[in-house]
Amino acid sequence: MLRLFRYARQYRALIALVMVLILMQSLAELYLPTLMADIVNIGVVEGKTGYIWEMGGLMLAVTVVGAIVSVLASLYASKISSGFGRDVRSRVFSHVEEFSLHEFDKIGTASLITRTTNDINQVQQVLMMMLRLMVMAPMMCIGGIIMALYKDAELTLVLLVALPVLALSVWLIVRKGMPYFKAIQKKLDRLNLVLREGLTGIRVIRSFNRTEHEKDRFVDANRDLMDTAVKVNQIMALMMPLMMLIMNLSTIAIVWFGGLRIDNGAMQVGDLMAFIQYAMQIMFSLLMFSMMFVMVPRASASATRINEVLDLQATVKDSTAAAVGEKPAVRGVVEFVDVSFSYPGAEKPALEGISFTANPGDVTAIIGGTGSGKSTLINLVPRFFDAAEGAVRLDGKDVRNWTQEELRQNIALVPQKAVLFSGTVADNIRYGKEDATDEEIRQAAETAQALGFVTEMAEGFDSMLSQGGVNVSGGQKQRLSIARALIRRPKVYLFDDSFSALDYKTDAKLRAALKPETADATVIIVAQRVSTVMDADRIIVLDEGQIAGSGNHRELMESCAVYREIVASQLSEEEIA
Repeated sequence: MLRLFRYARQYRALIALVMVLILMQSLAELYLPTLMADIVNIGVVEGKTGYIWEMGGLMLAVTVVGAIVSVLASLYASKISSGFGRDVRSRVFSHVEEFSLHEFDKIGTASLITRTTNDINQVQQVLMMMLRLMVMAPMMCIGGIIMALYKDAELTLVLLVALPVLALSVWLIVRKGMPYFKAIQKKLDRLNLVLREGLTGIRVIRSFNRTEHEKDRFVDANRDLMDTAVKVNQIMALMMPLMMLIMNLSTIAIVWFGGLRIDNGAMQVGDLMAFIQYAMQIMFSLLMFSMMFVMVPRASASATRINEVLDLQATVKDSTAAAVGEKPAVRGVVEFVDVSFSYPGAEKPALEGISFTANPGDVTAIIGGTGSGKSTLINLVPRFFDAAEGAVRLDGKDVRNWTQEELRQNIALVPQKAVLFSGTVADNIRYGKEDATDEEIRQAAETAQALGFVTEMAEGFDSMLSQGGVNVSGGQKQRLSIARALIRRPKVYLFDDSFSALDYKTDAKLRAALKPETADATVIIVAQRVSTVMDADRIIVLDEGQIAGSGNHRELMESCAVYREIVASQLSEEEIA
């Protein structure tokens, strides 16, 4: 957890100010019992009313000062902890944005969300607590012991017995509860995962009548979290009554032995009253420590999880060869040179020995059966993954030697699963080009065959889309995703099965409209449908991660058995002829 607190360095001046304010508050609270003792010993016993008013006024002034510095300390501690939380969240988010898909798969999206929100919040709360309590508690404890010794050294023997018993009790309880705090965060991850799946997959859940099943999953995860939280709270619930019992027994012992010392004339009544208050301050300082012991283990577990994210290095990152210099004009030639790729833990490569070239002005189509490696291949171009062997090149330069930003500026990807963001239709299309004009947006929508349904919406391009675009159909989402890619005017277009939700008529019209728009760019299309790829300049046939054939439709019908099988499974004999 201390490693994480390096993000609080910029608040050193404010932290020092909080320390000073808490010191002043502690001194004020330690001074009050002594003033009260003087009022009793001198003012009450000797009947000096003026002295009582004088000391009473001083006590009031000390209390006001203590209250003011306490409020200021809380204010600045809140500013420090809130700023720290904001900085860590920004750092985690920025770091996660650099992750490749490998890292996302390794940690999991649900866990990343929990770590960025709940875990950082836990550490933020503990930082605020530490600023207030970890400084005040030792000051009050040490100051209270000094003042108690000053009032009556022999009576402090009672504290010599009580304090070790109190400290041991706190340690035993915290030691028992610490493992549960770590378990709670993992079970919170699980609950977040189940909830996220249930909300994002609600259509599938309802269509398969699995609502009750998902409810049971959520109830099980929720109950598991609740059971663990109840166990740890039951353990921690013992702390307060146990501490109060020890404190009350200590008070009884102090009053008993203090009464004997007053009877012997070795102590005054006011000093006994002050001693009791100092004893309470000492024990309450230990209570503050116990509160820290409750929070710190959970925050420590959270800090470990946050550091795991920050320590995880992206496997895809800019190389030193990707130097910033004069940037030549990008043509868009994409080459695969003996490329192989394997997913972590896979028994065999997803791609093996892939070599081909896609040139500007040509449409290169990739077709193959499910699991043949089509999407994996297209994900290597924008460096979502890096090839294990061989090289993927753009204009003869290995994509690993381009900066990721520069590389992706020249590429527009339409993913297999169309992703839209909450906002207007225009905002989603403009996502491909921030400074796009209204006319450019309209032109891109028209080319993508989206203009018709957009203009029929109540507010046209200003119509709001829900998160994920759930208020439009699958085909409409795909067309808006294509419009978003078109408006970018890149040198390389990657269409990852982006026409699957379109009917044949719309598919044909869209491909016809794309030709003039992409005439000077490299177009790589991944498709399942033969009708989508038949007119491509070149078709790459993948089978179990290897190229089974390459050529145009007519050539492949003559030379590639895998392609003939795919065609025969989709087209009638008349259509093939």
